[in-house]
Amino acid sequence: MLTDNPAPQRSARASRNYVQLPRFQRVKISVLGRYMLADRREFPCQVLEMSPGDAVVIAPVAGNPGEKVIAYLDHIGRVEGAIIDSIDGGFTMDVAASPRKRDKMAAQLTWLANKDILNLPEDRRHERVVPDNRHSTVVLDDGRRYNCKIIDISLSGAAIELAVRPAMGTPVTLGRMRARVVRHFQDGVAVEFASAQEMLTVVQQNLRIN
Repeated sequence: MLTDNPAPQRSARASRNYVQLPRFQRVKISVLGRYMLADRREFPCQVLEMSPGDAVVIAPVAGNPGEKVIAYLDHIGRVEGAIIDSIDGGFTMDVAASPRKRDKMAAQLTWLANKDILNLPEDRRHERVVPDNRHSTVVLDDGRRYNCKIIDISLSGAAIELAVRPAMGTPVTLGRMRARVVRHFQDGVAVEFASAQEMLTVVQQNLRIN
C-alpha cells in the first residue's frame, strides 16, 4: 500500500514549487531513465518522487508546462504525460494511464519504495514482474487461510500484501506454491518458493485462487 512520505532533502526547494495532485500519494524513489520532449530531443533523468498520477523529475531541460513528455524509466518502463510545472533542476509531470496500468504502477512503486528492505538474493537472480491477476491466498500449515495481494513475483519468490505477519521461516502455501517467509516489510511479507520455477507463466498459473 502506498503511503505518504515527506519530500526528500535534496528536493526541498522543488516541493514548494510544484502543484500537488491530491488523488494519488507519492513515494520517494530513486530511478534513472531517459525522457523525450515534444521536439523529440532526449535527455537523461532521475525520478525522486512518483505516484500513479504524477512524478517529480530531475532533468537538464525542463520543457514548458503542458508540453507532452515520454519517459523510459528503469523498473517502470514507458511513462507518458505532460509537464505540469518547472522546478529547480527539473519538472513535474502528470502520468496518463488506464486504471489497470495505474494499479500495476502502484505495485511497482510500492516495491521500489521498499526495495532496500526487500533486498533479497532472488531480486538480483530473477526479474521481478507484476502479475496480471494480483489476488491470491496464503494458507498456513495449521489451515488458516488469508486473502492477499501480490506486489510482484519472480521465478523464485514473491512480495505480497498480507494482513498478518507469519514468523520468519514459516512455511506457507501461496496459491498452489509451497514457500517460506523470508522477510517482513511495512504492509506484508516476502516469500521464497520451495523450488525455483522455470517459467513465470507457470508461477502466475499456480498463484491463482482455486
